Amino acid sequence: MSALLVPPGRVPGAGKGPVLLGHVTPQIYRAFLASPAGEALGPGFLQCPSWADVKEGWRAQFLGWGTDPAAGRLSGVALVLLRQFPGTRKYFAYLPEGPVADWSDPDIDGWLTPLLDHLRRSGVFAVRMGPSPAYRRWDAPLLKSLAGPGRRLSDVLASEVDPLGTAVTERLRSRGWRRCGGDDDGDAQPRHVFRVPLAGRTTEDLWSGLNQEWRRNIRRAQKEGVEVVVGSAAELPEFYRLLGITEQRDGFRLGRSLAYYERQYAALNAEEPGRMKLYLARHHGEILAAHTMITVGRRVWYQTGASADHRREVRPSNALQWRMLLDAHALGADVYDMRGVPSTLDPDERAYGLMRWKLGTGGQVVETLGEWEKPLGGTANQTLYRAFQAYLNRR
Repeated sequence: MSALLVPPGRVPGAGKGPVLLGHVTPQIYRAFLASPAGEALGPGFLQCPSWADVKEGWRAQFLGWGTDPAAGRLSGVALVLLRQFPGTRKYFAYLPEGPVADWSDPDIDGWLTPLLDHLRRSGVFAVRMGPSPAYRRWDAPLLKSLAGPGRRLSDVLASEVDPLGTAVTERLRSRGWRRCGGDDDGDAQPRHVFRVPLAGRTTEDLWSGLNQEWRRNIRRAQKEGVEVVVGSAAELPEFYRLLGITEQRDGFRLGRSLAYYERQYAALNAEEPGRMKLYLARHHGEILAAHTMITVGRRVWYQTGASADHRREVRPSNALQWRMLLDAHALGADVYDMRGVPSTLDPDERAYGLMRWKLGTGGQVVETLGEWEKPLGGTANQTLYRAFQAYLNRR
């Protein structure tokens, strides 16, 4: 059922007719994402309706802008996750890597203001969102050549600065939005990601784009008989066991349970079969590495990787990534997104190992706009917002 939430207004891409913001069904929402208009906005998997089933402890709203949301005539959508502040009837709203809208329209108030008005009426005291435009890009060869003690991404002149990202940043700041955190913290989603462009490239182009170490490691895996296959939900416990080994070895902790990955696998694949895949690298029958891959439209993500401590010399992770790159290319994807990288370019820092590994694929480090927050309403909501931030920090 769709409800009229705001008076008619203008929304990017909707033409000259009256535009409404309304609740939409998951079916209508998915149909828009799969349409040419939806695909052109580059939606991520965190804005798919299925993501609401992955996130426990949050209420979900599916919203759409258009001339007739109930009939599916849409120009943008938003998955809004709501978390109640304990002991109150107030909510924190989160739009992970969303909303899915035309950020290039100079009149972002035409669709952003109605969204904020609706959230305020829904009892939301603050909202966080992740605009989709990129801000800066650095080519892999450049970063590899300039890595050094104490150096960070911010010390290197970008290969490209996206004018849209710059414009959106200025528009949000002028409207009272605050960018979360610093370079690597404060955002729930990674601010710096690594992307390998696939559009217009052949498999030979992808191979030549890898550095010598990557090509050598892939050949080594093939020579040693590493077999890469697509697994199923039955192998998720083994993936999770390897993830625990990886976290301990590499000094990080995602804090997710096996049930989380099982729920994610079930929800995403119920929405669209094959949306989430589990790739396995076997050597002499033993699973040495396992990586997850997610596909939405013409975008593919390598989400999470895990590997054993032993037999690393047969290079199972390189073999996995090469197979996933080839499969993404065969699906017609425009980009292969390897998700987060740290901002350090210091080889002496432990985190640089992940950066170095991904640089070997020859893609780009992309700085997104990151996540932005804004309290809604008066002093009481701003006080509640500060209390909520302290509550999250304690958790």
